[in-house]
Amino acid sequence: MIEAFIAAGAAVIVGGLSLIGVIITNSRSNSKMQNEMKTVQAVMEERIEELTREVRIHNDFARRIPVIEEQMKVVNHRVSDLEEYHKGK
Repeated sequence: MIEAFIAAGAAVIVGGLSLIGVIITNSRSNSKMQNEMKTVQAVMEERIEELTREVRIHNDFARRIPVIEEQMKVVNHRVSDLEEYHKGK
């Protein structure tokens, strides 16, 4: 009878120690995973900021190109007028 209590007590102690080990392992694993996720999140946010900056630069060029094209038309027309004027002399 005492042997049964000793065996049951030992099983409870071993089970309790195993449970504590599992809790500690899971806690550390969870903490490590959260740190890795924070790092990945920070990298992704930095990449998004860089892409946003590049898109803004591109949009600025896209807005300015039609203006430049129009100015080039005017310049080409003026050059043509000057060429015609000098041909006549």
